[in-house]
Amino acid sequence: MTDIFTTDGLRRRFNVGVPMRDGVALSADVTLPTTLPAPAVFALTPYGKDTPNAAAITAAYAQAGYVFALTDARGRGDSSGGPFVPYRHDGKDGADAIAWLAAQEWCTGDVVTWGGSYLGRNQWLMALEQPPALKAMVVQVCPSDAFVEWPTGTQTLMLIQWHSVTNGRVPQVRAAVDWDRALRHLPIVDIGEAAGFHSQSWRDDLAHPTFDDYWAEIAYQRRFAEIDLPVLHISGWYDDEAVGTPRNFLGMQSSARSDRARRAQRMLMGPWGHAVNTGQKLGDVDFGETAVIDQRALEFAWLDHVLRGVDAGDFTADKPVRIFVMGANEWRDEPSWPPPYVEEAAYFLRDAGQLTTAAPTEAQPPTVWRHDPFDPVPFLMPLSAAQLGGPDDYREVEQRDDVLVFTTPELTDDVEVIGPVQLRCFVATSALDTDVVARLIDLHPDGFAQRLCDGIVRLRYRDGMDKALDVEPDQVYEVDIDMWDTAHRFLAGHAIRLEVMSSAFPKYDRNLGTGGDMITETEGVVADNRIWHDAERPSRLLLRTSR
Repeated sequence: MTDIFTTDGLRRRFNVGVPMRDGVALSADVTLPTTLPAPAVFALTPYGKDTPNAAAITAAYAQAGYVFALTDARGRGDSSGGPFVPYRHDGKDGADAIAWLAAQEWCTGDVVTWGGSYLGRNQWLMALEQPPALKAMVVQVCPSDAFVEWPTGTQTLMLIQWHSVTNGRVPQVRAAVDWDRALRHLPIVDIGEAAGFHSQSWRDDLAHPTFDDYWAEIAYQRRFAEIDLPVLHISGWYDDEAVGTPRNFLGMQSSARSDRARRAQRMLMGPWGHAVNTGQKLGDVDFGETAVIDQRALEFAWLDHVLRGVDAGDFTADKPVRIFVMGANEWRDEPSWPPPYVEEAAYFLRDAGQLTTAAPTEAQPPTVWRHDPFDPVPFLMPLSAAQLGGPDDYREVEQRDDVLVFTTPELTDDVEVIGPVQLRCFVATSALDTDVVARLIDLHPDGFAQRLCDGIVRLRYRDGMDKALDVEPDQVYEVDIDMWDTAHRFLAGHAIRLEVMSSAFPKYDRNLGTGGDMITETEGVVADNRIWHDAERPSRLLLRTSR
């Protein structure tokens, strides 16, 4: 194939056919560096290889000495096959493409995978195929296995918009859809039709509300022991899929197939949303001039170290974690996640909305709130699958009767919270099922209630997503709510706040409270819910704070 010389001075080959084992041909745009042969970077995308930022990304890698093959996924764009079925073919297709790239005369035989979001998760599926030429992965804003991000038995509702975008060979904009109305449609299984299209993938996923063989086929987080690769893990504290990045980093550190791979893990977490490193301001919060970094330079330095033995600089095995501490607005290099200087601290829920480090010693009545599935507590976010929430101001939401608020006294000293956040609580409901949502808030002196992180438990899945359990009305259950991770300094004069409620719509679907099939039901019941905070049942917020 003839090279095309483009305006950036690089040689490119468009629509290069990449053969798969079953006769399907993927289509790749290949950008070549000046010096060949060179290692190849492979990215498999469902969003179209000819996007506005594709030329800049591939050019940067080529100028750093890497071939870049940006490739349409099976059933998407210029690739053959189809229909596109999310993740189901990516592992084997990726392995075939990696082998093909490694055999080309312009490749050294070493291949790296790269990409974020969908392009992050599908790298793990390729790695599980163990292609010999695959030497490293750059994984950004990576989704987790089923139910880690949405432990409700259903997908995050805004994923229906993602299914809409990928509902064809090229991205579907569908700007005319009233997404607010569509997301409120019941039954959930028909939301696609309410938005004007049919997604078999959406329906197939919803038909499996527990972790079964259907999900195991495309799961990777239980299989790190099969992978022997250095990985650069990248995300932001406000990435709506951020929970996967620390878990993957820790999983590979502890379980990767070789000691070499375990020591070769690196993690970068910034003050960013799903679109990482795109600005110093997110929502109304300005994280300062250092919030945006030269991410490409960091990627190149790490890859040069892994593939070419070049000195890695200060991002080393001794300090493999680079985090941005919000509030302090500073970067730190750490030897571990969480850092060694934090330890677990319990903040106990008390009556009258108190949150205190002193454990309760007396009997207290529980605090009660009501959940109406047809008047859910809003989760603040644009109606877009591109970003599910940020450092939003929840002060108005807190005025609702169905939102409980527990707050510390005004802090006299700074408090750093760095690591996973969890609520351990004792709850009961009058219904046959309910949800408990917990949210960590930084309460500013001016009343700004800044969201940091949150999580949910659906009582039927209180022991995990392998099976649903019955919920007995008025039975007290002790449950743990994983509120994900953060790195934040609560400044003196601020306060630490916990919100508790039973909905966060439309991030999570509404629990109808019937104990029945959440996918096909259209009717619901009001639930009266209670949380205990006495000596016998001390509900508490668990934070990792500096010693």
